Amino acid sequence: MPLSGAQLADSAWNDAAIKLGNSLGAIAGFLGILLVVFFVAGRATGRFGRPTAIAVFLGPAVLLLLVGLVAPLIRTVYLSFRNDDSTRFLGGKNYGWALTTDSIHQVLLNTLLWLLVAPVVATGLGLALALAVERMKWQALYKSLVFMPMAVSLVGASIIWKFVYEAREAGQPQIGLLSEVVIRLGWKHPPNWILDHPLNDFLLMAVMVWVQTGFAMVVLSAAIKAIPDEVTEAARLDGAGGLRLFWYVTVPMIRTTLVVVLTTVMIVTLKAFDIVRTMTGGNFGTQVLANEMYSQSFVQFNVGRGSALAVILFLAVLPLVAYNIVQLRKERTTR
Repeated sequence: MPLSGAQLADSAWNDAAIKLGNSLGAIAGFLGILLVVFFVAGRATGRFGRPTAIAVFLGPAVLLLLVGLVAPLIRTVYLSFRNDDSTRFLGGKNYGWALTTDSIHQVLLNTLLWLLVAPVVATGLGLALALAVERMKWQALYKSLVFMPMAVSLVGASIIWKFVYEAREAGQPQIGLLSEVVIRLGWKHPPNWILDHPLNDFLLMAVMVWVQTGFAMVVLSAAIKAIPDEVTEAARLDGAGGLRLFWYVTVPMIRTTLVVVLTTVMIVTLKAFDIVRTMTGGNFGTQVLANEMYSQSFVQFNVGRGSALAVILFLAVLPLVAYNIVQLRKERTTR
């Protein structure tokens, strides 16, 4: 017998109450464990005091690092040497496939194109906006507006821009902002933006630039504000101004921050998955390494090849992370 509306509502409320109770119970249990651990650490004295304190504060972080990063990394490397269902050892065949297959070459070239274009444009726009905002009133308002896309997930941003790029046949009402604008400007038959390769690659990059420009602007603006007034005034007295002041004074003074911002955006771009997956699914010549890794693992169910691509992606990100750490340490030492 089908349930009535009231019974369905009661069932939904019961399910919600059970889930809420389970969540609250888990939180209470976690807090209880923390209280016990800190109580034990506070009671430890003598020669056991310092080792206990170190274990209490570093232990959970190290455990989470091992469980959430190190163990999955080791397992991924292991799976990258196995076949599609991990039942047979293949050696380096998955890596050979990744480096010799034409379709993967195109994926790697697309990823390299993203890596060369999106970070540079986002960092350049961020720097230009940081310099422009410095001369305006209500700086906080303008910075908030530019930074706002950072609060939107990449999936949400992709959906927004998918509507912007929506295209219909000529003569039909256009709901895509870009198509409507170019038609009003006189372009009678604009293309289907998402299908037009290689233009669609750059249109997808525009989403990443839109999201990351606010981050670049805020960080670089803080670096510009940190330049001592004495340095700027001395340069002005020596006749520097405008572009010369920017190129010979501002850029050298914020060089470390500029490099850190650029490499940070490069890391985010190299792992770009959400934008491509949401807007094109990797079709129409827009496939990138992160989305191909997902497709191989969870669409084609070839865990070995997907793991090999994941390892390649990790090796590509690793030098950027290491360089970023070195630059941050240099900046800290300078200060």
